[in-house]
Amino acid sequence: MPIYEYQCDACQHRCEVLRKISDEPLTKCPACGKETLQKLMSASGFRLKGEGWYETDFKSGKKKNLAEGSAKKSSDSK
Repeated sequence: MPIYEYQCDACQHRCEVLRKISDEPLTKCPACGKETLQKLMSASGFRLKGEGWYETDFKSGKKKNLAEGSAKKSSDSK
């Protein structure tokens, strides 16, 4: 799901909101309650969920550097 950035024209409050792409843009400011909230153009952020990660992502300890270990083995064999 994308993370959208909003700013209120009335109070200048800024916030980031996790929303579906198909959801209508928010218009009511959570800080002042006025209908002046505008979606900003910014670098899109998103959260990856589910299976399909690379083997070395989100691992800890010795398992984290699997790619580095295989590169070391190939250079040792030269």
